[in-house]
Amino acid sequence: MPSLTALFVGLGSIGTRHLQNLTELCEKRGLTLRADALRSDPARPLRPGAAERLCAQFTDPADPAALPRYDLVFITNPTSLHADALRRLRGRAGAFFIEKPIFSAEQTGTDLSALLPAGQKAYVAAPMRWCGTMLALKQALKTLRPYCARVLCSSYLPDWRPGVDYRTVYSARRALGGGVTIDLIHEWDYLVDLFGRPAELYNLKGHYSELEIDSDDVSLYIARYPHLLAEVHLDYFGRGYRRSIELFCPEGSLVADFGAGTLTWPDGRVDRYEEPVNARYLREMDAFLDYALGAGGVSPNPPADALDVLKLTLGEV
Repeated sequence: MPSLTALFVGLGSIGTRHLQNLTELCEKRGLTLRADALRSDPARPLRPGAAERLCAQFTDPADPAALPRYDLVFITNPTSLHADALRRLRGRAGAFFIEKPIFSAEQTGTDLSALLPAGQKAYVAAPMRWCGTMLALKQALKTLRPYCARVLCSSYLPDWRPGVDYRTVYSARRALGGGVTIDLIHEWDYLVDLFGRPAELYNLKGHYSELEIDSDDVSLYIARYPHLLAEVHLDYFGRGYRRSIELFCPEGSLVADFGAGTLTWPDGRVDRYEEPVNARYLREMDAFLDYALGAGGVSPNPPADALDVLKLTLGEV
């Protein structure tokens, strides 16, 4: 049976999800998986489902338990540590999977060529591109001509991780790459995927709620495209989860509600795409494996593009 090796740098909630999905897809593809973990503290308890899927854990890539090279390396530690992890593992991965955002707000000037050798396969996570409603929206746009777009992502940070003090997570701490502007990078990622890079962009952001965080909790944008205007609202303090895009077209409004899993057409027709949240991550992992294990091919989201989206998210055009 063919084998596959993978190294996970950090194994928090998203790293554990990727490990579980990779294990499932390897079984479906008939691949034997060896998964290791590079962790700052291997003694810290792992999340359920992770320990039994690991072969070895270590704190240094030079540890004798580590392989000299892995087919796949997943960079799933805090955002502010991504660049250092890529530097330490340069040349040791067949393909990198880098969790979003690629870097923290202070690292937008990072030289990618110093971290990734020429020809290195690498993908930066963009799971919203793979959700059922987004895939349906892309098909719908082939027949519509929007004048403008209104994008909303609003939720209450303390509700994000039940049982965890929101004040302790990276989202609440600017030094770890937190803040709604960078944390909700999905919105600008999918806007660029749908419409490309805007010609002009204006951004206002700050901390205005009573949330006990030192990062920004609201970020507002106006952007101009050659044939489209867009407005984007991101916040950490909205009660109830709302995530949508409304496109104003000659025929009326098309609304993709990613929370409800619906696409509402100008004539009022509603198409439904409800599915488990993990479905998008499985599609993403499947696409990453096709790219990583194939001969050649183009990354579904190259690091250079992800770095450009990070700059857009931060209001840098």
